[in-house]
Amino acid sequence: MRVLDERRARLRRLIKEPSLSADGTPVSLLGNLELPEDTVAIRTNGAVGVGLYRTEFLYINHYGLKVIEAMNRDHPPDEEEHLATYLEVMRGLEGAPVTIRTLDLGADKQVDGNSATCPPVCNPALGLRAIRLCFKEPELFRPQLRAILRVSAFGPVRLMIPMLSHMRELDLVLALIEQVGRELEREGLAFDPRMPVGGMIGVPAATLSAPAFARRLDFLSIGTNDLIQYALTIDRTDDTVSYLHDPLHPAILRLIRMTIEAGRTRGIPVSMCGEMAGTPRYVPLLLGLGLREFSMQPASLLEIKERVRGSHIPHLERATKELFAHLDDQEPEQFAQAIERICS
Repeated sequence: MRVLDERRARLRRLIKEPSLSADGTPVSLLGNLELPEDTVAIRTNGAVGVGLYRTEFLYINHYGLKVIEAMNRDHPPDEEEHLATYLEVMRGLEGAPVTIRTLDLGADKQVDGNSATCPPVCNPALGLRAIRLCFKEPELFRPQLRAILRVSAFGPVRLMIPMLSHMRELDLVLALIEQVGRELEREGLAFDPRMPVGGMIGVPAATLSAPAFARRLDFLSIGTNDLIQYALTIDRTDDTVSYLHDPLHPAILRLIRMTIEAGRTRGIPVSMCGEMAGTPRYVPLLLGLGLREFSMQPASLLEIKERVRGSHIPHLERATKELFAHLDDQEPEQFAQAIERICS
């Protein structure tokens, strides 16, 4: 216990320290948020803002449950409930920026008791979820878009669209955001017309299309949980195949690198908000790949900061470049050893 207490004390001393690598490169560390009360942990662990606000938790009943299979409300939240909740989050963050992801229902988060209820499907992860559901059920989507635009008048807000896979989807959602903005103008309701709009890169098609998405969006965010699931065709919640869930699979590293390079080419920020971003072991590798914005559960922030502050990024970039130069030539054991050298 004494060793653990000393370890916690060392980490707590990092709260006020800047998030700089050993060579002086700034790295943004943000928190993932589900409920307004999570802002306390985000602030007290030194995050500079919220990189992922999972708004689907607005649809959970008010029993404090974090993970459930059915969203058992009688009706979806209306615009005013969305707005009130987002304002509570903004007050809790005390002016820090927040990235609000539009609802990502479907897959393991099904809706009961409203028009979004759908017949059972064989594979919900490949069915009507996230932005697809939003287009099919505009009564869910439009109130949320209006509330997000309205809260942007009160502080730094970014809007993020989940599960984009095609440019047609992006065209539709950008047109809808513009339409909602015109509605608010006619109604005399304030919003920030320059609010950044970004996309979550969570399917391989989005990664392969990242250069095109980067031309139309203000930022990208890599959702590694979905990206690994879809790229490796495994369900990490299925015990029979979960051992195949491998963030270090060469294909996954290629997809991450492609997305970061697409953002760098267009001069827009690229963040990561999946579990990989909150795993200390992966920090050197991600820094070497060019990632400079991490978003994670608040409890991981100080450990990630410690790893960032101990990393020399030019060295990691050289090592990672060497890794990719021989990615197809290495045997699995050689590849594992090369990864270990970078991550150690």
